[in-house]
Amino acid sequence: MTDASKSLTLKNANLLDVRLGERVGTRNIFIEDGIIQEVSEGPVTKGATVLDLSGLTVMPGLCDAHVHVVAATASFPDLMKWSQMYVAARAGQILSGMISRGFTTVRDCGGADFGIAKAINEGYLMGPRVLFSGHAISQTGGHGDMREAGENWESCTCCAGLGVVVDGVPDVRRACREELRKGAHFIKVMASGGVSSPTDRIGNTQFSMDELTAAVEEAEAAQTYVAAHVYTARAANRALECGVRSIEHGNLIDDTTIDLMLKKDAFLVPTMSTHEVLGSEGLAAGMSQAMCDKVDKVVEAGHKTHAHAHSRGVKMVFGTDFIGPMHRHQLLEFSIRSRFQTPAEIIRSATLTAAELFQMEGEIGELVTGARADILALDGDPLADIGVLQDPDRYLKFVAKDGEVFKNVI
Repeated sequence: MTDASKSLTLKNANLLDVRLGERVGTRNIFIEDGIIQEVSEGPVTKGATVLDLSGLTVMPGLCDAHVHVVAATASFPDLMKWSQMYVAARAGQILSGMISRGFTTVRDCGGADFGIAKAINEGYLMGPRVLFSGHAISQTGGHGDMREAGENWESCTCCAGLGVVVDGVPDVRRACREELRKGAHFIKVMASGGVSSPTDRIGNTQFSMDELTAAVEEAEAAQTYVAAHVYTARAANRALECGVRSIEHGNLIDDTTIDLMLKKDAFLVPTMSTHEVLGSEGLAAGMSQAMCDKVDKVVEAGHKTHAHAHSRGVKMVFGTDFIGPMHRHQLLEFSIRSRFQTPAEIIRSATLTAAELFQMEGEIGELVTGARADILALDGDPLADIGVLQDPDRYLKFVAKDGEVFKNVI
């Protein structure tokens, strides 16, 4: 890795403009202190180091809006027993895999905390920038409550390292404030049943309207937002009415939900790839048969629902939601989305639209003056073939985050 404090010039880069959705020709990019200082068609003579990217397509680093970097196993009972130091070591492996695939920013939706983010920022772990929610907020018996029906130990304070279980408006407020105190970039709430939780059903709604509203109020007071785990239209509509900004999964939403999302300028993070893989690998990864059986209800519906939401103009963000050894399939989302999105639209969902959701517009997601120098160089054109992004060993030649070079095989 190079020192991000030094200056760097990338010359002869065939720039992929994610706003236009096209390659705009040769550009020279001057980077200093991790920030893009100049993008020019003319020569740039500055820079302590100069790299010639002739023949390569240059684009912004990718974003994944739904990850769980501490979920190194799909068996949450096992995860609850692991040493936190062992969890951190396994998370380091997951994170290094992500940046090797071209992801320079990820949004962790339950589990990662300020320690992981700080270790990456200070260079003790190699990986993408981590925006974290801390513990996801769950009700008793909700998607974050990992107790089996016969387990009666005290209500979880840190279920499987991913969530905290609370009930009632005062405790919801307290839990949100605690995560925000520890630096959470946003709040994640479990607003419906889910696949990996043992005692709820996909169709459940979770939390009262007052509790959901309390979470939104606390997030907005801290100048941030709430993301909600939901599957059904009923659960999603409740969350949106309370002011939630992003809907995670949403396989069973309908036009009433889409109407609300358009009205409220909300975002959809489908995570289609995890549902595809859970059906074939969930058991081997540590999930119970009952959990895997839930997947069948959402996979096929998601293909139709998300294509329809896209056709109506819902802002869709790239997200995967893998756990355990399934993280290796992170790039599968590109091919699944290509069934209803063009390559330019998929790339935009993993760059510009993600930046908008993250409240980081102008900072990440495009290669412009003043943005962080999160840069990929590819030996191919992903606009012509989205598969170029799915084979990093073959096509991904250069990765930089904040101007620090993590891969250079030019």
